[in-house]
Amino acid sequence: MKVEIDSFSGYRIYPSKGRLFVRGDSKIFRFATSKNESLFLQRKNPRKIAWTQVYRRMHKKGITEEVAKKRSRRTVKHQRGIVGADLASIIARRNQTAQARNEARQAAIAKAKSEKREKEKDKATNKPKAPRGPAGAPKISRQQMKGSKGGR
Repeated sequence: MKVEIDSFSGYRIYPSKGRLFVRGDSKIFRFATSKNESLFLQRKNPRKIAWTQVYRRMHKKGITEEVAKKRSRRTVKHQRGIVGADLASIIARRNQTAQARNEARQAAIAKAKSEKREKEKDKATNKPKAPRGPAGAPKISRQQMKGSKGGR
């Protein structure tokens, strides 16, 4: 048994029931009742008429018992190391107190300063003095070296 669907309301039309309407562009419309046909010909929008299937589908009516509510997945958090540090060192840092962190910072700063001082001392002791030229030679300015004639 072939069951048609109403073009306006979306209801089923059983064989030998309903009316057929063929528009000028040869499009076929089927109607279960004259009420549906009349509303269609008045150009009413079936989405705005509460008893039509289109309205019910659009406003999610009568489908709550069929479709169960979707379960959302809980996000699982994973901890892993970063490029510079492994997970154990990250956790150790996190559990460290602010005071201990401060002391470690001060120790690192003091160590860096002492190493810098030692480097500067080594530079000062190992640096040979460059000779300035002949001992009795007069001092010459840069302009004189270039050949410029002074006094003009």
